[in-house]
Amino acid sequence: MSLSILIAYVTKYGSTQEVAEAVAAALRESGQTVVVRPLRDVKSLDGFDAVIVGAALYMYHLNKDALRFLSRHRRELGARPVAVFALGPVRDPHDEEEWRNSGDQLQKALDELPGFKPVAVRLFGGRFDPRLLSFPMNKFAGSEPATDIRDWDAIRDWAAGLVDQLQPGG
Repeated sequence: MSLSILIAYVTKYGSTQEVAEAVAAALRESGQTVVVRPLRDVKSLDGFDAVIVGAALYMYHLNKDALRFLSRHRRELGARPVAVFALGPVRDPHDEEEWRNSGDQLQKALDELPGFKPVAVRLFGGRFDPRLLSFPMNKFAGSEPATDIRDWDAIRDWAAGLVDQLQPGG
């Protein structure tokens, strides 16, 4: 069955939007109808069979706009399958402690939303570019190098595997 899927994301520097577009492309390849929008532009979930929410973790905390969106649309989200992805670690793709801490914080944030039960949750590596930071964050970054540990194959594979999970009642 073909689904109408909304991918709603929040991004500060464009990285989460790029991942949302990659997820959308993979879903479209499997015959799904996908709309990608910034969270702030989503007023209603009417007309969508399923929703995917994307955000970043900043200093191990899920973006506050994403949490507000999930809370504000709690009833509508409860009536359809929902998946969540977050971009977390930005340095070493093999730093197990950083991945574990990021994953724990993501799960903790989602657990604090009463009754919210996503069908899938996935943490991906993120991108960090100190040149994009505004004051005062650019001062805290110091001479840190730019990194991008997004795993595009893993992102596409996760998205392709979502179709069955996003089926109503699936």
